Amino acid sequence: MSEAGGNGRRGRTGLPLRVKCPQCGQPTAYEGNPWRPFCSERCKLIDLGEWAEGRYAIPAEEPPEGGEGET
Repeated sequence: MSEAGGNGRRGRTGLPLRVKCPQCGQPTAYEGNPWRPFCSERCKLIDLGEWAEGRYAIPAEEPPEGGEGET
């Protein structure tokens, strides 16, 4: 239960942890960020749209020939 400016995650420097937004690369606070890991709602929605349009995909293993489910 960390409040902004509280004892949240800290980097090696002792300052609050900051990470790069995966969409735009802008440094953003890790704790207290409602769009984490993104810097803003805009970047979050852009990323969601890219998933929805199929620009991102998680690779799946193809079943072997003659594998399960075939009769």
